[in-house]
Amino acid sequence: MQITDSGILSRGQPGTPRALLTFPTVIALNDGSLLATYRTGTNKDSDDETVEFARSVDGGRTWSEPWKPFENPTLDGLYGSMRVCYLTEMSPGHLLASALWIDRTTWPGRGLFNEETEGCLPMAVLLSDSDDNGNTWSPWRLVPMPDEIGPPSLTAPVLQLADGSLALSIETNKQYDDASPWMQKVVFFHNYNYQKAPANSGSEQDPVEDRNWEEPVTAGEDPTGRIFYWDLRCGVAPDGRVAIFAWTYDTVANRYLNIHCRISADSGHTWTDVEDLGFADQAARPAMLADGRVVLPYVDRFGSRSIRARLAATIDAPFDAATEVVLYQQGQTTGDQTDSTSELLSEMSLWTFGLPYAETLHDGTVLVVYYAGTDETMNIHWARIDPGPA
Repeated sequence: MQITDSGILSRGQPGTPRALLTFPTVIALNDGSLLATYRTGTNKDSDDETVEFARSVDGGRTWSEPWKPFENPTLDGLYGSMRVCYLTEMSPGHLLASALWIDRTTWPGRGLFNEETEGCLPMAVLLSDSDDNGNTWSPWRLVPMPDEIGPPSLTAPVLQLADGSLALSIETNKQYDDASPWMQKVVFFHNYNYQKAPANSGSEQDPVEDRNWEEPVTAGEDPTGRIFYWDLRCGVAPDGRVAIFAWTYDTVANRYLNIHCRISADSGHTWTDVEDLGFADQAARPAMLADGRVVLPYVDRFGSRSIRARLAATIDAPFDAATEVVLYQQGQTTGDQTDSTSELLSEMSLWTFGLPYAETLHDGTVLVVYYAGTDETMNIHWARIDPGPA
């Protein structure tokens, strides 16, 4: 593999609500354009955070001026912020947005994570449809969650699976003031009866519930509660198999482990045993190539302090270290891993690079977007990878 081009998709503006740009995503649309989304905010965990879009019509080399397609919605009269928005192209021109909403009213002024309990603020998953390639959107719909999920973390776009279903990948969390042990897991919610929102489905202030999602299926869990599977990144191979890559954390050793992978051959209902990929630590959303190869960017935050990518011949093949390319190298150190899970959660807001997200383009190359910068301003970067011949 080789990096053939790179640039900046959008620049942060110091001292404004657009100072820190993070949580980037990008999708290659059927019409040949690219649509990117990313979070804006005064800092990395702010009440004023929201989502911007930008579009490219030249394969990602240049980007439009950003725009905000959504106002931050309220749920049950509570103000909240939008943390991330993923896009799925359901059919040519028809996009499905899945977004993570954070309640900023119930615990005013508090950070996303409670350092004392390891709980987090109330959150919700919202859906919206666009029939014009993302220019205009339907009112939000709310995905109801069972009590056992707690505040749901959304870590991947809605997946279109081989059995005709859609799937949401959700992480469980504890309620903000819950001091009980955190028994974290990740689950898939399937939907076999997807319906677009009617024009009168709701309003920004009163999203209706989408009750077509079935009971959760566990995709990753340590019954002892020791190992956490964070930021699950998902990809669907051309043969229909699903791969999930986890940012794996040992709560006893208080250390990140290598990236762990599981594969499903039945649309996420059953999974292979966990596989250690042999390198650390935070996986990106993978790019699935048409010939079955997989490009997996990842963040090595405490080793080389960089963003890298590797190539595998198939969804279940090793990621060859000889194929590795470096997309970003941090100039300064970030320090060692922390002494407790609570400290680690609090320090997430201090990291100045990360969250790569990969997309296969129509010409067979891969575009990776990620954030990087300083404590004062962070930009959204892009890099193009040529995976080479199969």
